[in-house]
Amino acid sequence: MSTDALDSGIAGRLDAIRQRIASAAIRSGRSPEAVRLIAVSKTFGPEAVRAAHAAGQVDFGENRVQEALAKQAATADLPLRWHLIGHLQSNKANKVPGVFAAVQSVDSLDLLERLSRAAATGRRPLSVLIQVDLAGETTKSGLDEALLRPLLARAADLPGVRVEGLMLLPPYADDLEQVRPWFRRLRILRDTLLAEGVPAEQLRELSMGMSHDFEVAVEEGATIVRVGSALFGAR
Repeated sequence: MSTDALDSGIAGRLDAIRQRIASAAIRSGRSPEAVRLIAVSKTFGPEAVRAAHAAGQVDFGENRVQEALAKQAATADLPLRWHLIGHLQSNKANKVPGVFAAVQSVDSLDLLERLSRAAATGRRPLSVLIQVDLAGETTKSGLDEALLRPLLARAADLPGVRVEGLMLLPPYADDLEQVRPWFRRLRILRDTLLAEGVPAEQLRELSMGMSHDFEVAVEEGATIVRVGSALFGAR
């Protein structure tokens, strides 16, 4: 595919996704500006990232640290924000600060404390989302809901990291109405925690929704959606 064709294809799909996000936000009585799009560039090369950036995209998500590092080096001339959205092994926590603007997949207190130690000397705190396991799927990572409150309480005392919200990977279903309840549960959990007195700054983000279900996620309160194949094509 020529560079012009790649740029045009990604730009067109990006515009369509933004319109769909805006429509879903309006349907739920929210402002389209309340929803941030993360372009999930895993397995796609730097040329795809450049094409998305040329169309106005700034936030990109990667699943693996090593792949992200190589892609960042190849696009170092661009003002991009990189988000780690895949499972992070605790022994790789020291590779994250200064490389990623945010980690959306923190799933244990141990990992959060390791990130804190690694980021404590940085100039800016590392933004963190807590990946919550609501469905108990053994194939996915996530913090048990019962451990969330003590983790948030401990996070307030940790230097170098700033918990800003929750992330969810719901069970996959072709019928989006079977996915909707999981998004709703995360929003209700967030609202319950706020009512219990958890600081609002720890809960301002809800990252939920991917290529096939992001509109439902927006309708249920997502402030961040993570879209890959709908933007870049099939992997």
